[in-house]
Amino acid sequence: MDLKEIQNLIKFVAKSGASEVKLEMDDVKITIRTGSDNDAPAVQYAPIAAPQMAQAPVAPVAETPAAAEPAKAETPAAADDTSKYITIKSPIIGTFYRKPSPDKPLFVEVGQTIAEGDVLCVIEAMKLFNEIESEVSGKIVKVLVDDASPVEFDQPLFLVDPS
Repeated sequence: MDLKEIQNLIKFVAKSGASEVKLEMDDVKITIRTGSDNDAPAVQYAPIAAPQMAQAPVAPVAETPAAAEPAKAETPAAADDTSKYITIKSPIIGTFYRKPSPDKPLFVEVGQTIAEGDVLCVIEAMKLFNEIESEVSGKIVKVLVDDASPVEFDQPLFLVDPS
């Protein structure tokens, strides 16, 4: 299907008053939607044989300061409890793993004492497994991320008690 045929199809659909038309042929899939705000039809053109590309993870929307304040007011004791701990954060975006492989033991567990330079986890990014090492010595208080979960840059991973 060439560009001229697609343009004629768009004009035909716009005149017909249909709100949506889907057309699938051997190597082409076309969806035409009308009735948008500017009254111009929206066209989606996708070759069927083309591989689908993975989308990047969408960052969560941050709360507005007004909405975040009541949550802080409700849990002042919890904030004081974690203030004495050091938070180890993700240096990269990727998938968080607590084990070097599925059949191996965890790198660290809650209650375990760690030293500076100990491997805490791995984060897979683009098929590369990056070992995340501790920058502090102390005791693991809490693991903040589930195994095999996606993590963002600067996302908290562990709480460590440095004392």
